[in-house]
Amino acid sequence: MSKKNEFAQLRAAIDEAITFGQLAQAKRLAKKGLHMAEMQESLAEREYFMGQLWIITGDYEKAIEHLDRAVKFNPSDGAAYNDRALCMVEMGDIEEALYYFDKGIEVEPDYATVYHNKGWLLNKIGRHKEAVECFYRSLSLDPDRAVTYENLGNALYHLADYKASLEAYKNALRLLKSGHLHIRKQIVEEIQMLEEKLSR
Repeated sequence: MSKKNEFAQLRAAIDEAITFGQLAQAKRLAKKGLHMAEMQESLAEREYFMGQLWIITGDYEKAIEHLDRAVKFNPSDGAAYNDRALCMVEMGDIEEALYYFDKGIEVEPDYATVYHNKGWLLNKIGRHKEAVECFYRSLSLDPDRAVTYENLGNALYHLADYKASLEAYKNALRLLKSGHLHIRKQIVEEIQMLEEKLSR
C-alpha cells in the first residue's frame, strides 16, 4: 500500500472514530498518523494529524492553527478545510464554517465527507433541502456511508417526505457496522415511528 493510501485510510478511520464518539481510538490513530508523518518528513500530514489531536482534546483554536498550516503545505487538502469548518461550528461561527466547507469542496470535489458535514450543518440550522442535496452528493461518492443515510433520513423527515426518510433510515441500519448499539437503537426507533406514521 502506498504511503498516500495509508494516510488516507488513517484519516478515514479517525473521522469514523470521532463521528461515533470513540475518542480514545481517534487519539491513538492520530498519534500513529503523526508518527508516520514525522518518519516520512511530510509537513502537510504532520500538521493535519497535530490538528486532529487538538480537535480530540477540544482546543479548536490550536487545531485551526495546525489545519491552516496543513493547507499551506497542501492546498488541495479538502479534509483540512472540512475539519477547520467543524472547528468553526464548535466555536459557534456558522457562516465561517459554511465558507470552509465550500473551500473543501472547491479544492477536493470528490471528498464525500465534506459534503456530508456541510449537509449535517445545513440540516442542523433548518436548511433541509440544501442538506438533502449535500447528502445525495456525499452518497454518490461513498454509497456505503451509514451515517449519511441516517442524516438524510432526518432531513427528509423534516421535509415531510416520510417514505424517502424511512428508506434512508433502513439503508443506514443495513450499512451500520456491528457495535454502535445506541445508534442502532435510535435508528430502529425512527423506523418504527415512520412505519406507524405511514400505516395510518
